[in-house]
Amino acid sequence: MVTLPIYLLVILAQALAGPCNPNKADVILVYCYPKTIITRIPECPYGWEVNQLALGGICYNGIHDAGYYQFTIPDLSPKNKSYCGTQSEFKNPIYHFYNSIVSNDSSIIVKSQPVNYSFACTYNANYLVNQAAFDQRVATVHVKNGSSGSFESQLSLNFYSNAKFSSIKEAPFVVETSEIGSDIFAGVEAKGLSDRFKVVLNNCWATPSSEYFYQIQWPLISKGCATDNSILVHENGKTNRATFQFNAFRFRNIPKLSKVWLHCETHVCDSEKFSCPVICDRRKQRMEQIGGVLMAELSVRSK
Repeated sequence: MVTLPIYLLVILAQALAGPCNPNKADVILVYCYPKTIITRIPECPYGWEVNQLALGGICYNGIHDAGYYQFTIPDLSPKNKSYCGTQSEFKNPIYHFYNSIVSNDSSIIVKSQPVNYSFACTYNANYLVNQAAFDQRVATVHVKNGSSGSFESQLSLNFYSNAKFSSIKEAPFVVETSEIGSDIFAGVEAKGLSDRFKVVLNNCWATPSSEYFYQIQWPLISKGCATDNSILVHENGKTNRATFQFNAFRFRNIPKLSKVWLHCETHVCDSEKFSCPVICDRRKQRMEQIGGVLMAELSVRSK
């Protein structure tokens, strides 16, 4: 006689609980990574099944995971320029990627409230990295996107052993007086970004001080191009790395054991929207955007 009421209470509790956890907040979680975007929406309160929700109203590629329906945009630079309706736009200096998750039920009657979860990821094209000295030349950049995630990339100003730019030279290193005039190979590289973004060197210059605005300066690259014939820009705006070479030198009237600091303003260019490679024999096509400053140092020593 006691068992029956217990069973009835259990059945009633299950009926009140519904098919999903009612404590789940009605919020969308957006994880913005350099190459992918992951969106998680709660299965409550609307009660849609995952196969009734479509990314961009096109792709039914969601999966059920711990009370959420998860949708993934695996690549921000697909060959067809748009993955499942993902759109992008550039409003200098911000890039925006946006999409939505839409309910779609082909049955005659619909008992669930329609949903249209819109989400976006944004990040800044100009990396503002200051005072990254040569022994701390790798700068990690976190760019807020206005939602639950952020893009993260590493920009580094490196020196290399030769013109192949395949072997990074440990820093700091010393240039002897006898080596003045020898080739120095340098480059700025971005890691963790989608292939659609290319690194552009706008301006590079050297100073005898770590202050990039120091009054004594020697320009190396101006508006993406070499300032004289002794400087060779190997690639600029073509890949995730921009490289160049110049002759080792020292500043006059500076102590014999001195440091030469290299500074580079960098810009990240969206190759799907702009022509990123810098063409130096056509001044009108040079990049004008100003980005952050990366600094490196080397020592000049007299025997």
